[in-house]
Amino acid sequence: MKDLKHLYELERLLEDANNDLVRKARSEGRKCVATVCENVPEPLLNLPGTFSVRLRAPRTGSMEMATYYMTSFLCEYTRALLERAMEGGYNFTDCLITPDGCTMLNRCIENMELLHTMEKPDFFYEYMEIPMKNDENGLNLYTLQCRNHVLTPLHERFGIDVSDGAIRQAVAEHNRVCQLIRAIGEYRKEDHPCITGYEFHILTMATYVAPKNMLIPVLEETLEELKTREPDTKKYRARVVLVGSEVDDVDVVKLIEDCGAYVCADRFCYGSFPGRDEIILTEDEDALTQICRQYMNRAQCARYMNQEKIQGRRAYVAKLAEDYHADGIIYEQMKFCDPWAYERTVGTQVLRDEYHYPVLSVDRPYAVGHSGQLRTRVQAFVESIEIKKIQGGGK
Repeated sequence: MKDLKHLYELERLLEDANNDLVRKARSEGRKCVATVCENVPEPLLNLPGTFSVRLRAPRTGSMEMATYYMTSFLCEYTRALLERAMEGGYNFTDCLITPDGCTMLNRCIENMELLHTMEKPDFFYEYMEIPMKNDENGLNLYTLQCRNHVLTPLHERFGIDVSDGAIRQAVAEHNRVCQLIRAIGEYRKEDHPCITGYEFHILTMATYVAPKNMLIPVLEETLEELKTREPDTKKYRARVVLVGSEVDDVDVVKLIEDCGAYVCADRFCYGSFPGRDEIILTEDEDALTQICRQYMNRAQCARYMNQEKIQGRRAYVAKLAEDYHADGIIYEQMKFCDPWAYERTVGTQVLRDEYHYPVLSVDRPYAVGHSGQLRTRVQAFVESIEIKKIQGGGK
């Protein structure tokens, strides 16, 4: 296929946390609000005068100093973030808002604060509690936490407009991004897709790490481009859904597709499901409550522990596999990620036994690079799917 017009510039964008669009937004006087978890509602971080960035550590090398403070038994994502912070890699941010998505993230951010990794005198940290059940008590907690640890500090420290009207304006911009990502992602359903899973992952990731208003024209142009783009003659040997914990390393999807498995859908942190679902607002209730309710109800995070949520996560993945015509599921988890370790173990069995999908279950390092072990396992998984097809098996 002919290269997408904006792909190269977006690949370059993802090589640096302090990327070109971030620097441009800061030069306009906008405040950069950083977070590390999908459980902080994005529209609340993208009010007029602010823009959000999900922290990541591209081109990670040694994590020796972070390992000294956090031990080698915590996930590499949190250690990579701390290492990059100690290097001064996040000094472009103006504040950092983190939920208690897991104890490792909390420990990471606490170390950033204790080690004074951010040099700005007006920089501040906020820690949020997130509900573990999607019920009315959970909604009350979520709404209160977002008001006390997001809206109030942004208003008091930076003078940001946090009114209902400003929130609705941010939601409208957020929804436009979601509409474009979803429309682009629909092409993955085709027998001969005109976009690869890797290209889609690049587009989606960019929307998490750069100002959304600057990406909307890029996404609109890409969508138009895809309408007339000729599919690649290359035939993938299998279609898979990639599911699991945090994936911000672009090489993960690239490695899978190099092994002959087309990544037709995604359900991971930094992915499009459910992170790029639109937020529907009505006029009969305040915007903050509606945002929190929808984030809470649609969340697929392993932190939610009520049975409806637990069972729903497996059904959600199975429905994705059905809708996007997947032959199998790759269930990944970053090594030492406790919440997703349990979720992956049980989810793998349920998706195999109850939904009858072939499942490859793997744990992986933060930066995959050219991992020979992962490549070998994906290749073997693709071959097993092919054999089942030859033998006339179902899913």
